[in-house]
Amino acid sequence: MPYLKLQTNQTLTGEEKIGLCKITSECIAESLNKSEKYVMVTIQSDQIMTFAGTNEACAYIELKSIELPRDRVSELSTKLCNMIQRNVGAAPERIYIEFTDSSRDMWGWDGKTF
Repeated sequence: MPYLKLQTNQTLTGEEKIGLCKITSECIAESLNKSEKYVMVTIQSDQIMTFAGTNEACAYIELKSIELPRDRVSELSTKLCNMIQRNVGAAPERIYIEFTDSSRDMWGWDGKTF
């Protein structure tokens, strides 16, 4: 049920994307106290992107989940920004994160909803 999509203008190899998917999946599962069994991560590199008028390293992250705890979003923002800075090279001030809390009846899986 948690889904994270990362878009960046930086070049990442296939191996780097796989590694980043794994550590991001673990981070999301741990931070949201959810089973990693339900976590999905997508990495899109080499995107044509600008931030603040430049094409320096930047990233856009979408994190969607059922029952996303608002009181932990700030902490999660810090964790994600630090992880992206280490692995992608985008400084935290060049990363936007969109958090979306979804209701169970609007999230499908295995032919039904949660």
